[in-house]
Amino acid sequence: MSSSKDCGSFGKKDPSPDFISTRSFSDENNFQLSSNEKIYSEQKPKRNRLIHRFTDSFKRAEGSTTKIKPINENTSDLEDGIQSFTSDSKLKKSMKSRHVVMMSLGTGIGTGLLVANAKGLHYGGPAALVIGYVLVSFITYFMIQAAGEMAVTYPTLPANFNAYSSIFISKPFGFATVWLYCFQWTTVLPLELITASMTIQFWNDKINPDIYILIFYVFLLFVHFFGVKAYGETEFIFNCCKILMIAGFIVLSVVINCGGAGNDGYIGGAYWHKPGAFAGDTSIARFKNVCYILVTAYFSFGGMELFVLSVQEQTNPRKSTPVAAKRSIYRIVVIYLLTMILIGFNVPYNDDQLLGAGGSATHASPYVLAASIHGVRIVPHIINAVILISVVSVANSSLYAGPRLICSLAQQGYAPKFLDYVDREGRPLRALIVCCVIGVIAFVAASSKEEIVFTWLAAIAGLSELFTWTSIMLSHLRFRQAMKVQGRSLNELGYKATTGIWGSIYGSFFNILVFIAQFWVALAPLGNGGKCNAEAFFESYLAAPIWLIFYIGYMIYNRDFTLLNPLDKIDLDFHRRVYDPELMRQEDEENKEKIKNMSFLSKAHHFWC
Repeated sequence: MSSSKDCGSFGKKDPSPDFISTRSFSDENNFQLSSNEKIYSEQKPKRNRLIHRFTDSFKRAEGSTTKIKPINENTSDLEDGIQSFTSDSKLKKSMKSRHVVMMSLGTGIGTGLLVANAKGLHYGGPAALVIGYVLVSFITYFMIQAAGEMAVTYPTLPANFNAYSSIFISKPFGFATVWLYCFQWTTVLPLELITASMTIQFWNDKINPDIYILIFYVFLLFVHFFGVKAYGETEFIFNCCKILMIAGFIVLSVVINCGGAGNDGYIGGAYWHKPGAFAGDTSIARFKNVCYILVTAYFSFGGMELFVLSVQEQTNPRKSTPVAAKRSIYRIVVIYLLTMILIGFNVPYNDDQLLGAGGSATHASPYVLAASIHGVRIVPHIINAVILISVVSVANSSLYAGPRLICSLAQQGYAPKFLDYVDREGRPLRALIVCCVIGVIAFVAASSKEEIVFTWLAAIAGLSELFTWTSIMLSHLRFRQAMKVQGRSLNELGYKATTGIWGSIYGSFFNILVFIAQFWVALAPLGNGGKCNAEAFFESYLAAPIWLIFYIGYMIYNRDFTLLNPLDKIDLDFHRRVYDPELMRQEDEENKEKIKNMSFLSKAHHFWC
C-alpha cells in the first residue's frame, strides 16, 4: 500500500514542474492525459532520453568490482592458489553461438599468414617456407593438447591460461609472460592498420596512406564504442569472407598451376628449379633462412591458444576438447600448410613485388601475386579485398581482446587499479582508450619507414607467441610433475593430452632452440653479409628484453626471487575440477556402444570430425 508521501497533489513530495504543466484535474478527481501531454511525452522525452541513455552508458557499471575472498589470511596475492576469486566486472558476453563458431574457424587468418610470410618466401624460398611451417605446426598441436588438458582441469581459473605460469612455474615468470602477451595484443592494432594501408597500395600508391588509416581507425572506434554486439556481427561477416577466400584460393591456385587459367600455361614445380627451392647459396645460409621463417610461422599461428577460452562455455568439456583438438589438425593442414605449398608453386621467391624485395615501389601479398603475375585479372583484386578485410578483422579482434586483457590485469593487481573501469554497456572504457592511443602509432604509414615499423611490431608479436606457448607447455609439464609428487592420480583428469608429457617436453625444448636461432638471425640479419647490426637485432628480438625487464623488475620490486615454485607446495585444487574415474569409464563405454550402433556415414563423421 502506498503512503500519502508517494501520491496525490497534497503529499509531502513536491511534484515536478513537468508533472504540473501536463496534468489536469477532472470533476471525478482523477488525473487525465491532455493533448499537450501526449505531444510532450512522445516527442521531447524521446530525444532527451536517447541522449541521456548514451551519456549514462559511459558511467561505471554498478557492482563492477573485483572481490577476493581469502582463505588464508597470510596472503593477498591472487596467483598464490590459496584463495577464492570472484569477479563481477560486468563485461557483457553478448555473442551468439554462430559468432563463436565462425571466429574459431577464422582466427589466425591475418597479417602473419596473408602478408608477413612474403618476407619468408623472399629470404628463404619455397622449401624453407614449407619446412618452417611444418616444424611449427607440430609445436602448435603439442601446445593445443597441453592447453586442452589444463583448460578441462581448471575451467574456472581466473585469467585462464595467463595464470598457469604464475601457479606452476613462478610469479615473476607469469607476470612477465602475461604482460608481454598484453603488449602483443595492444601492438597488433597499429600493426594491422599499417598492413591495411600497405594492402591498399596494390590499387593506389599515390594517395596518402594515413587517409586509409584514419578511415579504418574511426570505423573500429565506432564498432567498439557501440558495444559487444557490433563486434560480434562485424567479426561474423569478416570471418565468412576469410574462409571463403581461403577455399577459393586453394581451387584457383591448383587451376593456375595446371595451366587452366592465366597466360603461363602449365607451371608445375618450375619455380622449385628456377630460381630454386632455397634462396641461399650455401647450406649455412639455407639453414639460417629456415630459422628466420620460424618466428614468422609462430606469428602466423598466433591465436590458436585462444580455443581454450571456449572450454568454459561447453556443457561437456571432456567431449568438446578432443573434437576441438582433432579439428585443429585440419585447420593446420589446410589453412596453413596447404596454402604455403601452393604459394611456393605459384610465386617465385625472387619476385620484386614480395615484401622485403627492393625492386618495386609497391608490395603485395603472395596470395595476390599467385594470381596477378600469371595474368589472371579481376581475381587478384577480389583476393586483395578479402586480405584487406582480414587485417581489419584482426585489428578489430585486438581492440576487443586488448582492453579486456588490460582490465583483467588491473583486477588481478598486475596493472594500475584505475584501468579496471567498466561502463554500463560492458566496455572496459579506460583500457579501451589506452589501446586506442597506442593505435595512433599506425599513422606512421605515411613515412618512408613504414616497413621498418612493421618489422618492429611483428617481432614483438612473433616472439610473444613463443613465450606464451612455452609457458603453457612448461606449466603442463610442471602440473604433471606436481600431480606425481603429491600422489594424485591422473585418472582424476577429465581429459589427458594425447601427446602426453613428452609433447610438452619436446615443444618447450624446440621453443628454446627457436629463441637461440632467432638470436643468431637477429644479431647477423639476412641480407647484411653476415655482419652484426645492433638496430636490426632489436628490430627482430625486441620482445626478449621486454620480457626480461618485466621478469627482473617483478623480482626486485616484490623481493620475490623464486625461479620455480616447489612442486609439493603448488595448490593443485585451486579452481580444479575433479572427475570421478568410475563415472568417466561408464560414460566412455556408453559412447563406444553408441558408436557401434551408428551408420557407416555417422561412424566416418565421428572418426574424422
